[in-house]
Amino acid sequence: MPTIHSFAPIAGRHAKILILGSMPGEASLAANQYYAHPRNAFWPIMAPLLRIQANSRYEEKIIALKSSPIALWDVLKSCNRAGSLDSMIETGTQIVNNFPAFFAFHQHITHIFFNGGKAETCFKRNVIPGIKPGSITLSRLPSTSPANARLSSDEKCKTWHQMIKLALEAHGPFIQ
Repeated sequence: MPTIHSFAPIAGRHAKILILGSMPGEASLAANQYYAHPRNAFWPIMAPLLRIQANSRYEEKIIALKSSPIALWDVLKSCNRAGSLDSMIETGTQIVNNFPAFFAFHQHITHIFFNGGKAETCFKRNVIPGIKPGSITLSRLPSTSPANARLSSDEKCKTWHQMIKLALEAHGPFIQ
């Protein structure tokens, strides 16, 4: 299986929420863009929160994220995986991103939301031991992947919006 590598984080200095995926899929890696698969629900879900159009140019999405209190990254820096499914990631090949350095620079992160179960599992197994207990709230959101067909796009959107809005309430106005 080929070794694949994730992208750099997208985060403004004032980020309070970190959304973590596991590893970009094939469409994202080919486009060199987070959540590039046309059926992935991530950008349609995030667009109203970031006050942009879901079909905005990728550069505009990045600017909106960096201007918001929301950061985006992946748990894994590299791994071996054939295809795009998280279930195809070879466990013994997983290398996690440098979270101690990220949290040292982004000290205002209070919430981490996992875009699906694989991101949560990898983070809890490999990163949690280095985080001060109780300093960050961890929550799993339904995966935005088109492979997650258990929930409709509307159900995913409603859950994501409710959880993110609750996390931001303590930090002042940003999201309507």
